[in-house]
This record gives sequence, C-alpha cells and structure tokens, in this order.
Amino acid sequence: MFIIESYAVAVAMCIITMLCWGSWANTQKLASKEWRFQLFYWDYAIGVFLLALLLAFTLGSTGSGGRGFLADLHQADTKWLGSAFVGGVIFNLSNILLVAAIDIAGMAVAFPVGVGLALCIGVITTYLSTKVGNTPMLGLGVAAIMLAIILDAIAYKRLASGDKKTPVKGIVISIAAGVLMGFFYKYVAQSMGKIEPLTHTLEPGKLSPYTAVVLFSAGLLLSNFLWNSIMMVKPFTGSAVPFGDYFTKGNVRLHLVGILGGMIWNTGMAFSIIASTKAGAALSYGLGQGATMIGAFWGVFIWKEFKGAPKGTNSLLAAMFLLYILGLAILIASKS
Repeated sequence: MFIIESYAVAVAMCIITMLCWGSWANTQKLASKEWRFQLFYWDYAIGVFLLALLLAFTLGSTGSGGRGFLADLHQADTKWLGSAFVGGVIFNLSNILLVAAIDIAGMAVAFPVGVGLALCIGVITTYLSTKVGNTPMLGLGVAAIMLAIILDAIAYKRLASGDKKTPVKGIVISIAAGVLMGFFYKYVAQSMGKIEPLTHTLEPGKLSPYTAVVLFSAGLLLSNFLWNSIMMVKPFTGSAVPFGDYFTKGNVRLHLVGILGGMIWNTGMAFSIIASTKAGAALSYGLGQGATMIGAFWGVFIWKEFKGAPKGTNSLLAAMFLLYILGLAILIASKS
C-alpha cells in the first residue's frame, strides 16, 4: 500500500482535505434547484463508497509496505472493522442533521454551531484516543479557529432582517449535528494499525488507512437506508419526499453531480486518514475542519452571499479569514 513518509506531504494532503470538505456542497447547490436534498444524498452516498473502493484497489493495493487491501481485510479483527463502520454510521447521521439545521436556522446559526462543535470535540476526542500532538498548540489552534467561526456567525447575522428569529428547533439540531460529527473521526482513527517506521509493517489485527475508509464508507452508505429514509418520510420542513422521485425526476446529469459530490468529500476523508499516519489524527482532523473557511470563501466570493451586507461586515470577514489562517498554521506546527 502507498505510505506517507514525509510530514510535509501529510500536511499537503490535510490541506487538500480542507479544500474537498469545504467544496463538495457546491454540487448540492447545483442540484438543489431541480430536486430535493434527500434525493441528491442517495447519489452522494454512492459516490463516497465508489471512491473508497477505487483507492483501496489502487493506492491501497500497490507498493511493498503494509498490506494490500484484500489481505488486510482478511486478517482484520472484527472489533476494528466494526469501529470504522460505526464511524460512518455516526457521520452520516450528523451530516444529514447539519443540512436539515441549515434549512431551518440558516447558515448564520447551523454552520458555525455545528462545525464549530465538531472541530472542538473532534480534535479533543481524537487526541485523547491517539495521544499524538502538542497539547497547548492544538488547544491554541482550535481557539483561533473557534474565534474565526464566531466572527463568521456574527457576519452572517448581519445579513438577517432585524425581526428575523432563529427557531429553537434549528439550534437544537445544530448542536446535535456538531456533537455527533465531533465523535465520528475517532472511531475510524482508532481502528487503524500503527506503521513501523523502518520496516513499514502494519500492526496485525488492525486496519490499513484504505481498509478503514472502505468500512467507514460502507457504514455511511448502508446507514443511509435508515437515516435518509427517515428524512424522506418525516422531513423537518416541507412535505414528504416520494422514493419514486429518485427514478422519475432524476436524470444522468443530476445523478452524476451527486456522485461527484460524494467522491469529492471522500477524497478529503481518505487523504485525512492516510495523512494521519504521519501527521497524527488530531492534526489531520483539525486541519480538515478548516473547511469552514473554504465554505465561507465560496459563499463570499463565488456565490456572493454577502452582497449588500451592512457596513463593517467586510472587516469581520477579513478578520475571520486571518484567524483561520493563523489557527491552521498553529495546528500544522503542533505536531510533536
């Protein structure tokens, strides 16, 4: 299997993760004009699984280090297969809840609350599971990014009309999404075996990064039949979504857009997991959740979400981007 040996390469892969996690939702934006999110999400889940298999049978099955995907799958302990699978189940529920919260409360509350909680909880729980990284610097990096998220929320709120109120339901769902999203990564990270630096042998019983991503993706796809089906029958807003619409209202372009969205997101997930073998899981996750900055970039400069915003909003946005860059730089430097 392909093994990361350079810390610089690992950090570069984490930055690609940030770009992927911050950009995949553009595919949803492209598709949402023609059909509901729940229908898009089926193709998204398929794309996630297809990308995992592609990497497993290419990068995960070549090279002299570690174990090939099929050999690794055959020797894996059921406990660790289940751990990576559970990570996918938890993430899928959190991701669906986050999108539902955005629909109810808007980006001003749902995205900062959900992703902010996910970043803080994720870095802390992943560090406690793996004990890799400089604790004070990880904390300082997270604090800088949290402050950036707060400024982002304030800027979004300035766009809202003075009498607009955020439904309590939206806030509660945002918190639930953030808490769940903060816990999924550790289950995937702890399922992976340590790689011996000199011999490149992989810890027996545990999973290679590529196998872990496949099990994670399988958990996401299979749990979609539960979580997304519930969202279709009992959506938080709007009427129920008929299952037949997936076949009658979709076309090749819409399906491909959804699959592309899933593949983009899972490219980020796979790179994060692969890079964690060299950079540490806490750093990999923390850098990846810098995707909030990328999402804000798309919103500000491409989709023009802040066009016509009150005076002073641009200063808040500039401070947000600077704090994100500072926080990410501290996280990069936090590796012991």
